[in-house]
Amino acid sequence: MTRRTLTLALAQTKGFGGKTISRILVRCDLFGLSPEEFLSLSEASLMEDYRLKPALAERWKILGRQKMEEAQRLLERLDRHGVTVATVADAHYPRQLEQFEHSPTGVLYLYGNARLLDGNTFTVCSSRKSPEAAFPIIEQAVEDGVLAGEVLVTSHDTSEYQRAAVVPLRWGSPRVLVFDTGLFRALGDDLSEEPFSAARLWRYKFDPSTDLALSPVPPFGEFHRNANAVRDRLVVALSRRFDGVWISPGGNMEKLAQLSMRAGRRVRIWQRCPAWDSLSSIGAQPLTDMSLG
Repeated sequence: MTRRTLTLALAQTKGFGGKTISRILVRCDLFGLSPEEFLSLSEASLMEDYRLKPALAERWKILGRQKMEEAQRLLERLDRHGVTVATVADAHYPRQLEQFEHSPTGVLYLYGNARLLDGNTFTVCSSRKSPEAAFPIIEQAVEDGVLAGEVLVTSHDTSEYQRAAVVPLRWGSPRVLVFDTGLFRALGDDLSEEPFSAARLWRYKFDPSTDLALSPVPPFGEFHRNANAVRDRLVVALSRRFDGVWISPGGNMEKLAQLSMRAGRRVRIWQRCPAWDSLSSIGAQPLTDMSLG
Protein backbone atom coordinates (compact mmCIF):
# COMPACT_ATOMS: atom_id res chain seq x y z
CA MET A 1 0.00 0.00 0.00
CA THR A 2 1.79 3.11 -1.27
CA ARG A 3 1.30 6.85 -1.36
CA ARG A 4 0.32 6.57 -5.06
CA THR A 5 -2.31 3.99 -4.14
CA LEU A 6 -3.75 6.36 -1.55
CA THR A 7 -3.77 9.22 -4.07
CA LEU A 8 -5.71 7.15 -6.58
CA ALA A 9 -8.09 5.77 -3.97
CA LEU A 10 -8.98 9.28 -2.79
CA ALA A 11 -9.36 10.54 -6.37
CA GLN A 12 -11.74 7.67 -7.15
CA THR A 13 -13.93 8.42 -4.12
CA LYS A 14 -16.79 10.85 -4.66
CA GLY A 15 -16.33 14.08 -2.75
CA PHE A 16 -12.52 14.22 -2.68
CA GLY A 17 -11.39 17.12 -4.85
CA GLY A 18 -7.83 17.89 -5.81
CA LYS A 19 -7.26 20.44 -3.06
CA THR A 20 -8.52 18.07 -0.37
CA ILE A 21 -6.33 15.23 -1.67
CA SER A 22 -3.25 17.45 -1.74
CA ARG A 23 -3.97 18.64 1.81
CA ILE A 24 -4.25 15.04 3.02
CA LEU A 25 -1.00 13.99 1.32
CA VAL A 26 0.93 16.99 2.66
CA ARG A 27 -0.28 16.32 6.21
CA CYS A 28 0.54 12.60 5.93
CA ASP A 29 4.04 13.49 4.71
CA LEU A 30 4.48 16.03 7.49
CA PHE A 31 3.63 13.55 10.25
CA GLY A 32 5.10 10.47 8.57
CA LEU A 33 1.71 8.77 8.38
CA SER A 34 1.59 5.71 6.12
CA PRO A 35 -1.41 4.98 3.85
CA GLU A 36 -2.38 2.08 6.14
CA GLU A 37 -2.29 4.38 9.15
CA PHE A 38 -4.40 6.97 7.35
CA LEU A 39 -6.88 4.26 6.45
CA SER A 40 -7.18 3.39 10.15
CA LEU A 41 -7.96 6.91 11.35
CA SER A 42 -11.29 7.49 13.08
CA GLU A 43 -14.01 9.68 11.61
CA ALA A 44 -13.34 12.19 14.38
CA SER A 45 -9.66 12.42 13.45
CA LEU A 46 -10.49 12.78 9.75
CA MET A 47 -12.77 15.69 10.59
CA GLU A 48 -10.57 17.38 13.18
CA ASP A 49 -7.08 16.81 11.77
CA TYR A 50 -7.84 16.66 8.04
CA ARG A 51 -10.84 19.01 7.92
CA LEU A 52 -13.12 16.54 6.17
CA LYS A 53 -16.83 17.20 6.32
CA PRO A 54 -18.75 14.62 8.37
CA ALA A 55 -20.40 12.97 5.33
CA LEU A 56 -17.05 12.64 3.54
CA ALA A 57 -15.30 11.25 6.62
CA GLU A 58 -18.08 8.69 6.99
CA ARG A 59 -17.90 7.74 3.31
CA TRP A 60 -14.15 7.17 3.54
CA LYS A 61 -14.50 5.02 6.63
CA ILE A 62 -17.07 2.85 4.83
CA LEU A 63 -15.42 2.69 1.41
CA GLY A 64 -11.75 3.41 2.11
CA ARG A 65 -10.38 -0.13 2.06
CA GLN A 66 -12.44 -1.07 -0.98
CA LYS A 67 -11.20 2.03 -2.81
CA MET A 68 -7.60 1.21 -1.89
CA GLU A 69 -7.97 -2.26 -3.39
CA GLU A 70 -9.55 -0.83 -6.54
CA ALA A 71 -6.79 1.77 -6.75
CA GLN A 72 -4.10 -0.90 -6.53
CA ARG A 73 -5.61 -2.74 -9.51
CA LEU A 74 -5.91 0.52 -11.45
CA LEU A 75 -2.33 1.45 -10.57
CA GLU A 76 -1.08 -1.80 -12.06
CA ARG A 77 -2.82 -0.91 -15.33
CA LEU A 78 -1.53 2.66 -15.29
CA ASP A 79 2.00 1.43 -14.67
CA ARG A 80 1.78 -0.90 -17.68
CA HIS A 81 1.01 2.10 -19.87
CA GLY A 82 3.36 4.52 -18.15
CA VAL A 83 0.63 6.84 -16.84
CA THR A 84 1.78 8.95 -13.91
CA VAL A 85 -0.24 10.76 -11.26
CA ALA A 86 0.84 14.18 -9.98
CA THR A 87 -0.52 16.19 -7.08
CA VAL A 88 0.53 19.63 -5.89
CA ALA A 89 2.45 17.82 -3.16
CA ASP A 90 4.64 15.97 -5.71
CA ALA A 91 7.98 17.15 -7.10
CA HIS A 92 6.96 16.29 -10.68
CA TYR A 93 3.82 18.44 -10.58
CA PRO A 94 4.03 21.14 -13.33
CA ARG A 95 5.19 24.27 -11.56
CA GLN A 96 3.77 26.54 -14.30
CA LEU A 97 0.37 25.84 -12.76
CA GLU A 98 1.40 27.14 -9.35
CA GLN A 99 2.94 30.21 -10.97
CA PHE A 100 -0.32 30.87 -12.82
CA GLU A 101 -2.67 30.81 -9.85
CA HIS A 102 -2.65 30.26 -6.09
CA SER A 103 -5.02 27.26 -6.13
CA PRO A 104 -4.05 25.09 -9.13
CA THR A 105 -5.72 21.83 -10.10
CA GLY A 106 -4.92 19.34 -7.35
CA VAL A 107 -4.54 16.03 -9.23
CA LEU A 108 -3.31 15.44 -12.78
CA TYR A 109 -2.88 12.28 -14.86
CA LEU A 110 -0.03 12.40 -17.39
CA TYR A 111 0.79 10.05 -20.25
CA GLY A 112 3.71 10.48 -22.61
CA ASN A 113 6.59 12.92 -22.96
CA ALA A 114 6.38 15.00 -19.77
CA ARG A 115 9.69 16.72 -20.64
CA LEU A 116 7.73 18.90 -23.07
CA LEU A 117 6.52 20.96 -20.12
CA ASP A 118 10.10 22.09 -19.50
CA GLY A 119 10.31 23.68 -22.96
CA ASN A 120 8.98 26.88 -24.51
CA THR A 121 5.28 26.13 -24.47
CA PHE A 122 2.61 28.27 -26.10
CA THR A 123 -1.08 28.09 -26.87
CA VAL A 124 -3.25 29.52 -29.61
CA CYS A 125 -6.77 30.05 -28.29
CA SER A 126 -9.98 31.17 -29.91
CA SER A 127 -13.46 31.43 -28.42
CA ARG A 128 -16.13 28.92 -29.39
CA LYS A 129 -17.95 29.59 -32.66
CA SER A 130 -15.12 31.70 -34.04
CA PRO A 131 -15.77 33.03 -37.57
CA GLU A 132 -14.18 31.30 -40.55
CA ALA A 133 -11.72 34.16 -40.95
CA ALA A 134 -10.14 33.21 -37.62
CA PHE A 135 -9.13 29.67 -38.59
CA PRO A 136 -6.30 30.52 -41.03
CA ILE A 137 -4.90 32.82 -38.34
CA ILE A 138 -5.01 29.97 -35.82
CA GLU A 139 -3.03 27.79 -38.21
CA GLN A 140 -0.53 30.53 -39.01
CA ALA A 141 0.10 31.33 -35.36
CA VAL A 142 0.63 27.66 -34.49
CA GLU A 143 2.91 27.10 -37.47
CA ASP A 144 5.08 30.09 -36.53
CA GLY A 145 5.51 28.73 -33.02
CA VAL A 146 6.21 25.19 -34.14
CA LEU A 147 8.82 26.31 -36.69
CA ALA A 148 10.47 28.36 -33.93
CA GLY A 149 10.89 25.17 -31.89
CA GLU A 150 8.11 25.89 -29.42
CA VAL A 151 5.66 23.30 -28.04
CA LEU A 152 1.94 23.77 -28.56
CA VAL A 153 -0.45 23.18 -25.67
CA THR A 154 -4.01 22.60 -26.87
CA SER A 155 -7.02 20.28 -26.66
CA HIS A 156 -9.21 18.23 -28.98
CA ASP A 157 -12.95 18.70 -28.71
CA THR A 158 -13.71 22.09 -30.26
CA SER A 159 -13.11 23.01 -33.89
CA GLU A 160 -10.80 25.82 -32.73
CA TYR A 161 -8.60 23.47 -30.68
CA GLN A 162 -8.62 20.83 -33.42
CA ARG A 163 -7.48 23.31 -36.05
CA ALA A 164 -4.50 24.14 -33.84
CA ALA A 165 -3.73 20.54 -32.85
CA VAL A 166 -3.22 19.21 -36.40
CA VAL A 167 -0.54 21.76 -37.33
CA PRO A 168 2.32 20.18 -35.32
CA LEU A 169 1.47 16.81 -36.90
CA ARG A 170 2.23 18.19 -40.35
CA TRP A 171 5.73 19.07 -39.21
CA GLY A 172 6.35 16.01 -37.03
CA SER A 173 6.46 18.26 -33.97
CA PRO A 174 5.28 17.46 -30.44
CA ARG A 175 2.09 18.61 -28.74
CA VAL A 176 0.68 18.72 -25.24
CA LEU A 177 -3.00 17.69 -25.33
CA VAL A 178 -5.18 18.55 -22.32
CA PHE A 179 -8.38 16.51 -22.05
CA ASP A 180 -11.66 17.17 -20.26
CA THR A 181 -12.33 13.46 -19.81
CA GLY A 182 -10.30 10.47 -18.57
CA LEU A 183 -7.27 9.36 -20.58
CA PHE A 184 -8.76 5.95 -21.42
CA ARG A 185 -11.93 7.62 -22.68
CA ALA A 186 -9.97 10.11 -24.76
CA LEU A 187 -7.33 7.77 -26.21
CA GLY A 188 -8.98 4.33 -26.08
CA ASP A 189 -8.38 1.20 -24.03
CA ASP A 190 -4.71 0.94 -24.99
CA LEU A 191 -4.10 4.73 -25.05
CA SER A 192 -3.12 4.62 -28.71
CA GLU A 193 -5.94 6.40 -30.58
CA GLU A 194 -5.63 9.94 -31.90
CA PRO A 195 -8.54 11.75 -30.22
CA PHE A 196 -10.24 13.26 -33.29
CA SER A 197 -10.63 12.21 -36.90
CA ALA A 198 -8.75 15.07 -38.62
CA ALA A 199 -5.60 14.22 -36.66
CA ARG A 200 -5.72 10.63 -37.96
CA LEU A 201 -5.11 11.93 -41.48
CA TRP A 202 -1.59 12.78 -40.31
CA ARG A 203 -0.93 10.18 -37.64
CA TYR A 204 -3.16 7.20 -36.98
CA LYS A 205 -1.97 6.47 -33.46
CA PHE A 206 -1.18 8.70 -30.52
CA ASP A 207 2.59 8.64 -29.94
CA PRO A 208 3.56 8.96 -26.25
CA SER A 209 7.25 9.18 -27.12
CA THR A 210 6.52 12.45 -28.94
CA ASP A 211 3.40 13.94 -27.35
CA LEU A 212 2.06 14.41 -23.84
CA ALA A 213 -1.56 13.76 -22.86
CA LEU A 214 -2.79 15.29 -19.63
CA SER A 215 -6.11 15.25 -17.80
CA PRO A 216 -7.48 16.38 -14.43
CA VAL A 217 -10.21 13.71 -14.73
CA PRO A 218 -9.58 10.16 -13.36
CA PRO A 219 -8.48 7.74 -16.14
CA PHE A 220 -11.92 6.20 -16.76
CA GLY A 221 -13.85 9.28 -15.71
CA GLU A 222 -16.43 10.97 -17.90
CA PHE A 223 -16.85 14.61 -18.81
CA HIS A 224 -18.40 16.68 -16.00
CA ARG A 225 -20.02 20.08 -15.98
CA ASN A 226 -16.89 22.02 -14.98
CA ALA A 227 -14.54 20.05 -17.22
CA ASN A 228 -14.44 22.58 -20.08
CA ALA A 229 -13.47 25.45 -17.81
CA VAL A 230 -10.80 23.36 -16.02
CA ARG A 231 -9.41 22.16 -19.36
CA ASP A 232 -9.14 25.70 -20.78
CA ARG A 233 -7.48 26.93 -17.62
CA LEU A 234 -4.91 24.13 -17.75
CA VAL A 235 -4.18 24.74 -21.44
CA VAL A 236 -3.43 28.39 -20.73
CA ALA A 237 -1.66 27.85 -17.41
CA LEU A 238 0.78 25.35 -18.97
CA SER A 239 1.68 27.82 -21.73
CA ARG A 240 4.44 30.39 -21.42
CA ARG A 241 2.77 32.48 -24.14
CA PHE A 242 -0.90 33.07 -24.95
CA ASP A 243 -1.84 33.86 -28.55
CA GLY A 244 -5.50 34.81 -28.86
CA VAL A 245 -7.22 34.87 -32.23
CA TRP A 246 -10.97 35.44 -31.84
CA ILE A 247 -11.56 36.42 -28.22
CA SER A 248 -15.12 37.25 -27.27
CA PRO A 249 -15.50 40.19 -24.84
CA GLY A 250 -16.41 39.06 -21.34
CA GLY A 251 -15.90 35.39 -22.18
CA ASN A 252 -13.71 32.74 -20.59
CA MET A 253 -10.83 33.22 -23.06
CA GLU A 254 -10.64 36.95 -22.32
CA LYS A 255 -10.43 36.18 -18.59
CA LEU A 256 -7.66 33.65 -19.22
CA ALA A 257 -5.74 36.18 -21.32
CA GLN A 258 -5.99 38.63 -18.42
CA LEU A 259 -4.77 35.96 -15.98
CA SER A 260 -1.82 35.22 -18.27
CA MET A 261 -0.74 38.84 -18.21
CA ARG A 262 -1.07 38.97 -14.42
CA ALA A 263 1.15 35.87 -14.24
CA GLY A 264 3.80 37.66 -16.31
CA ARG A 265 3.18 35.66 -19.48
CA ARG A 266 3.41 37.22 -22.92
CA VAL A 267 -0.02 37.73 -24.51
CA ARG A 268 -0.61 38.46 -28.20
CA ILE A 269 -4.06 39.16 -29.62
CA TRP A 270 -5.31 39.31 -33.21
CA GLN A 271 -6.10 42.96 -33.84
CA ARG A 272 -9.34 42.19 -35.65
CA CYS A 273 -10.93 40.33 -32.75
CA PRO A 274 -13.65 41.96 -30.60
CA ALA A 275 -11.56 42.00 -27.42
CA TRP A 276 -8.48 43.64 -28.95
CA ASP A 277 -9.15 47.12 -27.54
CA SER A 278 -9.79 45.95 -23.99
CA LEU A 279 -6.83 43.56 -23.90
CA SER A 280 -4.36 45.85 -25.64
CA SER A 281 -5.21 48.57 -23.11
CA ILE A 282 -3.79 46.37 -20.32
CA GLY A 283 -0.67 45.19 -22.15
CA ALA A 284 -1.53 42.65 -24.86
CA GLN A 285 0.65 42.85 -27.96
CA PRO A 286 -0.67 42.57 -31.54
CA LEU A 287 -0.92 39.28 -33.43
CA THR A 288 -1.28 40.31 -37.07
CA ASP A 289 -2.15 38.39 -40.24
CA MET A 290 1.18 38.79 -41.97
CA SER A 291 3.74 38.99 -39.17
CA LEU A 292 3.57 37.12 -35.89
CA GLY A 293 6.91 38.29 -34.59
